[in-house]
Amino acid sequence: MDKESKRREALLYHAKPTPGKIQVVPTKNYATQRDLSLAYSPGVAEPCLEIAKDVNNVYKYTAKGNLVAVISNGTAVLGLGDIGPEASKPVMEGKGLLFKIFAGIDVFDIEIGTKNVEEFIQTVKNIAPTFGGINLEDIKAPESFEIERRLVEELNIPVMHDDQHGTAIISSAALLNALELAGKKAEDLKMVVSGAGSAALACADMYILLGVKLENILMFNSKGVLTKDNPSLSVLQQKYATDKKPMSLEEALVGADIFLGLSSGNIMTPQMLLGMAENPIVFAMANPNPEIAYNLAIETRKDVIMATGRSDHPNQVNNVLGFPYIFRGALDVRATKINEAMKMAAVRALAALAKESVPEQVNIANGVTKLTFGREYIIPSPFDPRLISVVASAVAKAAMDSGVAQNPILDWKKYEEELLGRLGTDNKMLRFITNRAKMNPKRIVFPEAEHLDVLKAAQIVSEEGIGIPILLGKKEIILELKNELGFDADVQIIDPKVKEEEERRNKFAKAFWNTRQRSGISLYDAQNLMRERNYFGAMMVNEGEADALVTGQTRSYPSVVKPMLQLIEKEPGVSLVSTTNLMLTNRGPMFLSDTAININPSAEDLAKIAIMTARTAKIFGVEPVIAMVSFSNFGSSHNAGAAKVREAVAYLHKHHPDIVVDGEIQADFALNPEMLKAKFPFSKLAGKEVNVLIFPNLEAANITYKLLKELNKVGSIGPIMLGMGKPVHIFQLGASVEEMVHMSAIAVIDAQENEKKVIQK
Repeated sequence: MDKESKRREALLYHAKPTPGKIQVVPTKNYATQRDLSLAYSPGVAEPCLEIAKDVNNVYKYTAKGNLVAVISNGTAVLGLGDIGPEASKPVMEGKGLLFKIFAGIDVFDIEIGTKNVEEFIQTVKNIAPTFGGINLEDIKAPESFEIERRLVEELNIPVMHDDQHGTAIISSAALLNALELAGKKAEDLKMVVSGAGSAALACADMYILLGVKLENILMFNSKGVLTKDNPSLSVLQQKYATDKKPMSLEEALVGADIFLGLSSGNIMTPQMLLGMAENPIVFAMANPNPEIAYNLAIETRKDVIMATGRSDHPNQVNNVLGFPYIFRGALDVRATKINEAMKMAAVRALAALAKESVPEQVNIANGVTKLTFGREYIIPSPFDPRLISVVASAVAKAAMDSGVAQNPILDWKKYEEELLGRLGTDNKMLRFITNRAKMNPKRIVFPEAEHLDVLKAAQIVSEEGIGIPILLGKKEIILELKNELGFDADVQIIDPKVKEEEERRNKFAKAFWNTRQRSGISLYDAQNLMRERNYFGAMMVNEGEADALVTGQTRSYPSVVKPMLQLIEKEPGVSLVSTTNLMLTNRGPMFLSDTAININPSAEDLAKIAIMTARTAKIFGVEPVIAMVSFSNFGSSHNAGAAKVREAVAYLHKHHPDIVVDGEIQADFALNPEMLKAKFPFSKLAGKEVNVLIFPNLEAANITYKLLKELNKVGSIGPIMLGMGKPVHIFQLGASVEEMVHMSAIAVIDAQENEKKVIQK
């Protein structure tokens, strides 16, 4: 290879990869000596020389363009105050994680050991060449204002102090929609602000840009209303000082249209709220306790439009709705700053998104039937998958329109596709599952609670609010293990073998015997079986003493599934029980069925498995696109195995035309839309992304999901039981703590669905 070819190869190696999903492995080859010579010496010299010629090439050949520094000196950390740079590090690391999971942005957190403004500014300026953007965090006012102002002026990369502007942007979007619902205009508002720190000042500044008049704002700090004769006010606070006589918060709120709280909990009384104008807007954002509790405010006034900083009530003002996407848009056009136009673009994009139809997966994640624009939904949910494309695109456009973009976007459709492709969906799906379970936790039986890993999983389930564990086993052993783990929650512990449980054992045995007495089970047999934890636990679910059961970590799948099938009736109208595995792949969630029960299903069985899997996919917010896989493509083989798949597909096409399904089809064609469309354009799957695979037999399904799991380290949840009348789910032998927690969340969701069916009846 000549010198010029080597140079080109080195430059191509170092070129920034095309935006794609979050990678968990290096994006460049590194296995051979040749790869290493390209990565470092001598190949690395070529991109260095190109950057030396033109410094902007750093964005082409390095990761700078997707790298943000989260920087603090620890002087205003959460509500903890000045706790120092080291103590702030966990918060900065957490902020970095949010950047990554919501917008695919890489982060270094940097904690600076100085309170001197000039030293802080110089430190950031000196390290700025490494980064594409700077997120300032948890720096106390008024120093934060000067630090941000100087860095915005003196650096040519985006800089933003999120504590100020994040809250301002999200609450401004909420305000726009609240005004519409209240039938009010910004210029007519009388506003009272409790809190005079950086976030409150930034909010007030942005509200003025929306039309609120300065003279209509009364701002309070801990000592009272800000007055012009107060010499202790900062320059920025003086802007909001009044020449009116001192007054109480209650007096100021008489006739007020909006209350903005960024101070401390429970300072607003029902009497104060009653004194406000018609359709009052209350943004009580103190954490963890708002200035007035949500439920108290709603009980006090039915016409209140309320937002808080809490996730357990409607209208959470959550900064994660803003900063990941604002920086995403700014980075993607290489903006030299984040200006007011870009912030306002984010405000209007968020406000508009709240008025659009909500995707079903967002409804499910929030535990509601249908979120619609109104008093309880004035800002989008953090789980709305459209946020990255809507907000980042709006910010990028505003950067271009305001003249601060150095790398303008030419193809907006392609850009939006790249944004949606940046994030893998595995973490999103896990958050979705966990958060949906938390919306309505259920009682879960853990029959193997004497085992440490199972108890660890139960502890996480309890502490995370996913479910309410019921632990089966010897009480002294479980208590000893709980103490070892620091698991101090007061949870129910039951030993089915002890004399104290004899009455319950006999009750369960009689109920079991009544259903199985004509199947060779005697009352004596039933009584003995109830001493076994899996049987006892399953009967707790059957008898309504628990909502779900998870078991199987210490025993083989067949030995555990047998008692479940004996004790638990099938779902009404279902003649077949099967299983599916939810695989968290790079292309998104995929359901693989049947992975654990039906060894050689018939054509009729395959159709039933497909129908149940489609129904399950929808429960998790996934619109099913089903490939019935085989070694054959659309009749290319007359083998009986391929023929039964064709027969199942024909049945589904005839009797369930609403289900998107086709086959028989080979797996590579099913998973490659371009290949499929080119070769089989007639297929119902052409042009679609398949997310459900139905296999012709247990061997194929089980081997496939385990190969994916082990070779590609694809996350797997399951096997998830389908067709059971009650929520019982079985771990794989040796399942990890994480896998058991995920299956517990699945069991809770199953119990929630079961509860809905009972209510509907």
